[in-house]
Amino acid sequence: MTSMDLTQNYSSYTTENHQVWAILFDRQLRNLPGKAIPEFMEGLEKVGFSRDRIPDFNEINQKLKPLTGFEVVAAPGIVDDALFFQLIASKRFPATVWVRRMDQLDYLEEPDMFHDVFGHVPLLTIPVYCEFLAKLSELALSHLDRPDIIDRLTRIYWYTIEFGLFRKPGQLAQIYGAGILSSVGESNLSVSNESVKFGFDVDHILNTAYIKETFQSQYFCIHSFEQLLESLQAIETALQQLRTQDALVTTA
Repeated sequence: MTSMDLTQNYSSYTTENHQVWAILFDRQLRNLPGKAIPEFMEGLEKVGFSRDRIPDFNEINQKLKPLTGFEVVAAPGIVDDALFFQLIASKRFPATVWVRRMDQLDYLEEPDMFHDVFGHVPLLTIPVYCEFLAKLSELALSHLDRPDIIDRLTRIYWYTIEFGLFRKPGQLAQIYGAGILSSVGESNLSVSNESVKFGFDVDHILNTAYIKETFQSQYFCIHSFEQLLESLQAIETALQQLRTQDALVTTA
């Protein structure tokens, strides 16, 4: 698939790297109870995360793989769409290995290890969530020839896996999106009355651009992870319609 080194060079982490992890870990562990879905907090325990040191991918995978078949592999930075979806479809989650500096605790232009590992990995202990993630990636692989369609599909990923909220009828919204779980500011904003929240709707999401530079202006709420899994058919149908419409325009 690729010659990229997918191993973590654990010995390269410095004392400051471990200290940054500890600060961010402590901060979110104080902030998230009651805001994050219980499955995330349970996932933290299942994978054995500790404030004392950066997680070792080999140790994580010994606990994670028996639960859902997923494992974490090291990525040098942001990987391209083709490799990203290939890895996830094969149940390998690419996680950045670099750690932000002390002067970057509150803001980063691109995700670091704390986001990728703390935010994503605990949710990889949930079988139905992992099934959705893998099948969404398989769907993406069938559209790699169309960057415009991949852009639309990325909106689904963004508003679920990265910035999704969970809300059951009559209850307050809770967080399952990794981009929110790893951000102290957005984890407070997203579940507050100040944020705009919509129910999960495939067409709405496919037609909603997302924001990278700052907090999201809107969020989409699911009521169960099964709802995500059941949405795959509607997602596939919508993407096929985009291909058909463009083909009709081309031949007109």
